[in-house]
Amino acid sequence: MYDNKEGRRDRNNRRASILDNWDYKNHIENYQFYLETVSLMITIPVVLNAINDGFNFQPINLLRIGAKLGLLTTDAEDSFSLNDLALHGTLEHDASLSRNDYALANSNPGVDYYNITSAAQVLEQRLAEDKIVNPTLINTVKELTVRIVESGFYLSVMGNVTTGVAPKNFVQIFFREERLPLEEGWEPSEVPIDMNNFDNLLSEITNVTTWAPSGEVICPWIRLQPEGEVVVVEG
Repeated sequence: MYDNKEGRRDRNNRRASILDNWDYKNHIENYQFYLETVSLMITIPVVLNAINDGFNFQPINLLRIGAKLGLLTTDAEDSFSLNDLALHGTLEHDASLSRNDYALANSNPGVDYYNITSAAQVLEQRLAEDKIVNPTLINTVKELTVRIVESGFYLSVMGNVTTGVAPKNFVQIFFREERLPLEEGWEPSEVPIDMNNFDNLLSEITNVTTWAPSGEVICPWIRLQPEGEVVVVEG
């Protein structure tokens, strides 16, 4: 049993460890996570370990799939770079929350937090805006799924995975300044984020989100390599 003094020391040591190990923090645009990188050779273990160590987010299957999709953005055999992830159609997608993030600031007015309801409103608002400015918008169930995962990610890692509530200040710094709000008091989740509680959060966001496919492309699709045509994935 630790007393309060030892508990505080443990928390301070954990925070210092994060600061020491994350000298090079880069924001990956679509999946909204940070990882330590000293080169352009980012591997799947690097991604999963960074998320686990930095956010207490266990390497669930959903994250493994996302990391593996990163390999489709490059011709390299076992690694990718941040620039590779900009390839449209694999992880990068339309109506992204990490672009034009002013939409986040306009949601949930009058309070200092984001929640499941405001996250759903942001999804709908970003899509409505992109429909106006992007005539080639792609909006299939694949894009919806990625956007919902992104929403669950920022609510859980910047806030509470159980309640789905995250301080606005933390989330805005995470998106706009592309850094962890350590100086503002953020700490990794004390509760491990796992398949069960994260799936529950995604389900709650989905249940309050209004969505329908739109545009010329209706079937889910994915780009399997940097060159060549896209591949339509029949649902």
